Amino acid sequence: MPRIEFYVLSSNDAVGRLRAACQLALKAWSAGLPVFVRGSDEAQCGELDELLWTFKAERFVPHDLHRDAPLSPVVLGIDEVPSAEQGVLINLGSSLSPHVERFSRIIEIVNQQPELLNACRENFRTYRQRGYDPQRVEL
Repeated sequence: MPRIEFYVLSSNDAVGRLRAACQLALKAWSAGLPVFVRGSDEAQCGELDELLWTFKAERFVPHDLHRDAPLSPVVLGIDEVPSAEQGVLINLGSSLSPHVERFSRIIEIVNQQPELLNACRENFRTYRQRGYDPQRVEL
């Protein structure tokens, strides 16, 4: 059963949410774990792709879009089946991934945008209904 955590940001800054995803992807990859970052759409995946190149000048995070290299250490996608199992899912989508069971750890990043808060609350309830024990982490 995966460990599920909701990382709660104090601002409503959308770019701050993406930067947090990049930071968490770097940390997981540095620990030797495969990472799948699930974006809400292709545009957000493109933003993440660009941000992963620039958010840390002194570190490179090897990443690719799922369609280009599904076996990359950090994969950006939406609902594609992840190639690596038992890795980390960073979910930026507003719903649960259809592949929850393939991950050992799931991170949902929440900011204070009202629409996102409501979607993440629903995700939290859905995880509980499915028998998971999601935890809240304040950032």
